[in-house]
Parts: sequence; structure tokens; C-alpha cells
Amino acid sequence: MRRMFVVLTVLFALTLSACSTSSYEVEEGNTLVVGLEAAYAPYNWTTQAQNEFTVPLSGQPGAYVDGYDVVVAQYIADELGLVLEVKAIEWDGLIPALQAGQIDVIIAGMSPTSERAQTVNFSSEYYRAQQVMVVRTDSSFAAATTLAGFTGAKVVAQLGTLQDDLIDQIPSVVHQTPLDSYNALTNSVLSGVADAFIAELPVAMSIVQSNSNLTFINFTGSNGFTVSEEDITTAVALRKRDTALLEAINGVLAELSVETRDAWMLAALNRQ
Repeated sequence: MRRMFVVLTVLFALTLSACSTSSYEVEEGNTLVVGLEAAYAPYNWTTQAQNEFTVPLSGQPGAYVDGYDVVVAQYIADELGLVLEVKAIEWDGLIPALQAGQIDVIIAGMSPTSERAQTVNFSSEYYRAQQVMVVRTDSSFAAATTLAGFTGAKVVAQLGTLQDDLIDQIPSVVHQTPLDSYNALTNSVLSGVADAFIAELPVAMSIVQSNSNLTFINFTGSNGFTVSEEDITTAVALRKRDTALLEAINGVLAELSVETRDAWMLAALNRQ
């Protein structure tokens, strides 16, 4: 899962949180404002085509957001009798926006890391995924089954993420400068500038589905990356003071089976 912790961002978030002390009231008919990037398929992405899964993007006429996060957000809102509103916010602005009261929760494929937990609360997990390597189908690394099989490879990842940290677990790796988007990562590998990039399994599946020249390697057992529990799960982020909302969301998630979650993710992949 993605991980980014910048001291200045946290300090800014703490400052903003001091500006407002009221907690969210979980009452039927209230609006639940969800923040996400709308650019992280299959978790969330922007589309101009409306369907039964999309939600209008607040402040962006004619734009909608779709994806696994959106389905989860709608399910939570429906179960709690709330009206869902979704705002698209840059990744590094999500926690500051939460603390400033611009949004009520973050549902954006965010990992519940210990660093983030210093400033926000996290719900129980709503998805977990593995970390995989994306390579060209004609790459000499396409047959690798272990991290050692990528010895000496040029590997890149998204800026400010767990994936960028994981690169150094590869023996004698050439750790390339991180890029700011998965489009950039995809082009880097397709062009041969990089041999591989690291992504969560659902994201890799989405990218490979749209690029026949790419494939991904899903490691088994102890052959892959060493990650902590917080690095393979996603959770809803909330303000520390919104304990009633946290309890309500956890109650909803407790009734959501693994089979349903996997089915929603597969459906999001197919739509995207």
C-alpha cells in the first residue's frame, strides 16, 4: 500500500486540526464528505461516463469518480443513512484537508501506518493486497520468481510511497528516481528506461489489462518483499475526535465479507 509521511505535512495537519473541535454527527440525512485522489485505479479514477457505480465529483461539473473506494464509500454511506459527497484531492493534501474540515473521511487506498496514526484514526481494514513487480513481457526479468531474480535491475516506484522504500530489498538494485504517477511509471518500463516498477496487485492488474506489452510477477511465500501488516492493508482515515463515526464505520465494515470485497475489486478492475 502507499505510504508517505512528511514532517511538514503532519505539522500543518496538527495546526489545522486545532482550528475546529466539533465532531461529526452520525445522523440520518447528514452528508459524508469523502476525500480521494480520483487518479489511482482500480481504487479510484475520474471518468466522464456515468454508471450505477459512479458518484459526481464535487466542484467538477460533468466529472464522476468510479472505483473500489467509491463502492466502499457508497456502501458505508447507505448503511449509515448518510448522503455521499466525494472530493478529488491530491494525495499529499488528503490528511491536511481532513484536519481542516474540508472532508470527513479519507477512503483512498491509504495504508494505516504508525506515522499517520499519530494524527488520524483508522478504521478496520477494508482491503488488503500484495506487492508485485511490473515488467515488459519480453524482459529478461519476466521469468523471475524471487527478488533475487531481479538482481541488478533498474527499478522505479511512485514518489513518496511504500513501493519506493521496498526497492532496496532487491539485491544490487539500481534504485531509480521515483516518479509522480503510475502513467509515468508505465511509460518508463515500456520505453526501457526502467526494467520494472513495484505496485499493489490490483493496480498492476489494471495497468497490465490496458497494456498488452506488460505483465506482472506475483511472488509466493517468502520469495517476495518483507512488509508489515500495515503495508498490505487499506483503511478509512478519520479525525481523532470523530470516535462515533469511527465506531459506526467499523460496524459496517464488520458485516462486509472478504468474498464481497474481492468481488467489488474484480468488478472495478473490469470497469476500469
